[in-house]
Amino acid sequence: MSTHYRLLSQLDSCFEILVDSLKKLGELLQEEQRACWMLGSDSADQSRRMLLDCLQDLWYLDGQDGRVTRSYPGLVACSSEVWEQLGSVNYCKLTFSRAIEAIRKEYPEELPEARFRLASRHQALHLHLSAEGLARLHLKQAWRQIPSCETPLDQVRFSWYSSGRSIRRIRSKEAEYRLRQMNSEAPHIQIQLKKLAGIPPDEPLAQVQKQAPLMRANLFFKDQLPGLPARKAINIAMPLFVLSADGSLPPFNLPALEPPAERSRAKRSDNRLEDEPFLPSIRVYRYCR
Repeated sequence: MSTHYRLLSQLDSCFEILVDSLKKLGELLQEEQRACWMLGSDSADQSRRMLLDCLQDLWYLDGQDGRVTRSYPGLVACSSEVWEQLGSVNYCKLTFSRAIEAIRKEYPEELPEARFRLASRHQALHLHLSAEGLARLHLKQAWRQIPSCETPLDQVRFSWYSSGRSIRRIRSKEAEYRLRQMNSEAPHIQIQLKKLAGIPPDEPLAQVQKQAPLMRANLFFKDQLPGLPARKAINIAMPLFVLSADGSLPPFNLPALEPPAERSRAKRSDNRLEDEPFLPSIRVYRYCR
């Protein structure tokens, strides 16, 4: 079996398993009907409906910016059975992301077709999605992890964060492919292709993207063990699942529905990227040397 065929087959298999795992998690949540809260909901029933919908949200909406992911802050009390299934879902998401990354590195030109084929494999699902304008798979929404906490919590404090950015390492081969996809004949693209050809092919580069406002959950632990922090802050684009023996949620605040106006932030002293983008068309920077 060729490497090309093996990688595509592996991707198909990982997606099938992920879809089945998410379906089972949703079924368990419907059976147990434990406490949950979702930002923007007006009732417990609405929160449960929003929770089930967000777990299955792997798709682009018509006209959606490809860089944008939909956010679903919330809090879910889960049993040991749901907790175990959640671990399975997150593992499936991880293996799916690794399968995507393998194709992106070796055969980046195959990625658009592979993504379309994944939706097409579920024919009934694909027909429904096409009618609703959701027929393209949103990779980031498919592989993003669902946050969880098994340590007993004293409380959870939610707050908006609006000054972050994501940094992803990118290889020269992928950077060249992305530039050529834009318009390889354009003068400004030609200049960037020449700059890229002038550096070692194995030099790591960084693709930087300004992050949309996101919700943070500050977790305050009940039992502070020696050597461990009393609190922890995590970003939650998806609902936070907390292991709960009695099915109840820890005390939590109700944050604003919308993030505050963006605030400025001083440049970090340990910034490792050059100030100016090396390939501005695709937001790629060189690391400081």
